Amino acid sequence: MHEGNRTEISTLGEFGLIKHLTQDIKPVNPETKYGVGDDAAVLEFPNQQVLVTTDLLMEGVHFDLVYTPLKHLGYKSAMVNLSDIYAMNGIPKQITISLAVSKRFCIEDLEDFYNGVKLACQLHNVDIVGGDTTSSVTGLAISITCIGVADKDKVVYRNGAKDTDIICVSGDLGAAYMGLQLMEREKAVFQGEKEVQPDFAGKEYLLERFLKPEARRDIVEALAAAGIKPTAMMDISDGLSSELMHICSQSNTGCRVYEERIPIDYQTAVMAEEFNMNLSTCALNGGEDYELLFTVPLTAHDKVSEMKDVKVIGYITKPELGCALITRDGNELELKAQGWNPLKE
Repeated sequence: MHEGNRTEISTLGEFGLIKHLTQDIKPVNPETKYGVGDDAAVLEFPNQQVLVTTDLLMEGVHFDLVYTPLKHLGYKSAMVNLSDIYAMNGIPKQITISLAVSKRFCIEDLEDFYNGVKLACQLHNVDIVGGDTTSSVTGLAISITCIGVADKDKVVYRNGAKDTDIICVSGDLGAAYMGLQLMEREKAVFQGEKEVQPDFAGKEYLLERFLKPEARRDIVEALAAAGIKPTAMMDISDGLSSELMHICSQSNTGCRVYEERIPIDYQTAVMAEEFNMNLSTCALNGGEDYELLFTVPLTAHDKVSEMKDVKVIGYITKPELGCALITRDGNELELKAQGWNPLKE
């Protein structure tokens, strides 16, 4: 948060603020006929399916500004929406950003936030085409809507997994959750002590995974290049076990996942040990990794096995077999969704 040179938001007013934050935005997509600056944006998508996703992020529920820089928050707010479009096998094209801000934020704070959003959008060729700002008495609220496209025959839903399909996941799991645990611990240790610097040496990867997640466009492109259309796909925001159970319940199937095949980074393992947490539980239920979980037909096994940063972790079964984790010692445990649920007490 900006302590020094603060420009109060009231000096610009709402229209002045939106103009100030969006004046240098130039559309890059031909589908964006008209972006910010009128009553509505104008978009044109001939012969394609249009995908729309929206996310609401509330201070104190989804993020803590004690340890989240506003630029990172802007970046992450955009990325989690882009990730939802990739999870449909689509390509994101436009976003709108709405903010409710309280008096403790100044114009420089919002510039930081917007700079994070713009950086995420530049990396993924996405246009910012509108939004809204209003005042808030309960802290910062962020609502982002993302619009994407996919060819009519390319959209992938959660309900298409079939018996014998193989289950794949990108990247590694549990790191973002460990980053959150680390931040929470340092916040508790240093609460009230201004002089002490938290020690994050050797844990940079965990912090980056938590503060700066990356939407996996590369995986969607690699699948297309390999000529593979997943039968089901979603992004891992609430945890692997919870997302896998969504796919199985919507596809009316069961699944078997092998504990030893779940991809986990070394730093995640070290941190879990330090916190005395079960590593597999962190990887299965951590959430916020924004990796892609997808199923493909058995015939695509060799192709996906060769894909960079993709791991085969199990297979889809008949529904009566249920959803289970095969532990390292060969036992079957029923999969439970202990993932993050924002609505439970």
